[in-house]
Amino acid sequence: MSDLPDHVNAQVFSTVQRCFCETLELDPDEVSWDAKVLEDLGAESIDLLDVVFRLESAFDIQIPRGGLEARARDVDGDPGEIDGRLTAAGAQRLREVMPEVPAGEITEGMKTSEIPMIFRVGTFYHIVAALVEAKGRPLGA
Repeated sequence: MSDLPDHVNAQVFSTVQRCFCETLELDPDEVSWDAKVLEDLGAESIDLLDVVFRLESAFDIQIPRGGLEARARDVDGDPGEIDGRLTAAGAQRLREVMPEVPAGEITEGMKTSEIPMIFRVGTFYHIVAALVEAKGRPLGA
């Protein structure tokens, strides 16, 4: 796992990776930090529910459904989404909460329904890390 960003807790990533491996019947070397969940790993919507369930169980957290899309919808009082498409403010907000996704993939005018297409394994790590830390638990504990 030497290709992980410096801020990533390898133990936590390993658990996230294991959840993907178990759900999708993949080997760990196939589940990299920057792998696109739907395109590269071949996950389908139902698989994402299974991954989320496994992550919730492994980390004793509750992952809000549609959480990333919701975070892009209202940005400091400005609409982050209008008619199902990201505004400039919404795109910028998503870039901030999804640093594992290359910035050029999150653009003004992007359909909010397309957001899951850019999810990386790292996206799920960041969701888990934020929720674990919000519970006041140290990451990796």
